[in-house]
Amino acid sequence: MDYGISIQERNKNVYYLVRWSPLARADRWTINAKVPSVGGVYEIYWMDDYRHLRLLRVGDTHYGGLRTELRRLTDPELSAGEQTRQILENNEIWFRYAPVDSPLVMSDVVWFFRQTYFPENPGVSHSGRYKNIFLKETEPDKLIWVK
Repeated sequence: MDYGISIQERNKNVYYLVRWSPLARADRWTINAKVPSVGGVYEIYWMDDYRHLRLLRVGDTHYGGLRTELRRLTDPELSAGEQTRQILENNEIWFRYAPVDSPLVMSDVVWFFRQTYFPENPGVSHSGRYKNIFLKETEPDKLIWVK
């Protein structure tokens, strides 16, 4: 299966199809071996005591690519905040990604996810190119996560 994001435009609407990679446990060897050094969108999760995945971060990366960004964001020694460092040190960390080379597509997709997951404060804006943004996901895993 190819991972990535496809686009279909109609009138002033856009329809994105996000094909996620399989979930993988984050460690430097897995990331270095499996994740490409291209731009894309990612999600990072942590496993709680009840074996539920909890979303830690959703974002995109342009320069340096998915491999570099996932490696940096899942390493406790490189973590910016104390709370994130504690999560990274004390829990299993998982990730998935969808490569895409367009910064405008990335901004629309990340905005859609953040608007859905955190409607009170998505923290990012979309590209402004479309009146409506629609998104469908496919994934090899049956992912159900807890906020």
